[in-house]
Amino acid sequence: MRILAMSGSLRAESSNARLLRAAARLAPEGVRFTFYDRQMGAVPLFSPDLDGEGAIPPPAVAELRRLLAAADGVLICCPEYAHGVPGAFKNALDWIVSSGELTDKRVALLMASASGAERARAALTPTLRVMGANVVFERSMVFAPKFLDADGTIADAETARVVRAAVEALAAG
Repeated sequence: MRILAMSGSLRAESSNARLLRAAARLAPEGVRFTFYDRQMGAVPLFSPDLDGEGAIPPPAVAELRRLLAAADGVLICCPEYAHGVPGAFKNALDWIVSSGELTDKRVALLMASASGAERARAALTPTLRVMGANVVFERSMVFAPKFLDADGTIADAETARVVRAAVEALAAG
């Protein structure tokens, strides 16, 4: 099983990106992670004029679509900004609406931030479902960098349990 791990944060070394790398360590045998390492801010602003039939997508969009198409499942770890989904992450998803790479794709959501990210989860889940994603796991959780130890392993038992459950839900498909 191939899982694409995507952080919704704009920061390259965000706690969400670090949590995704830690999640890969908890994966059962036979589950392989690929990380979407490009910053969400590198995806150009969505414009239907650039995404019409026969249009060649910008390189960052083509890469995202290729990675999504190659994955059996997607693990999203996203913070909450201003009580919602970070704009750059939502913009990246807008580029996927017409191309359909999330249609019937298994998706697990870990909405992780100091506030628990419940509002962002409540906004992102219906967006993914309307795009055709099969959301198999969703959880808002309080998360802080201190929950990871120096080598990037999850040090908090409850966080480890939730993250393992998300990966196992993806792998069950």
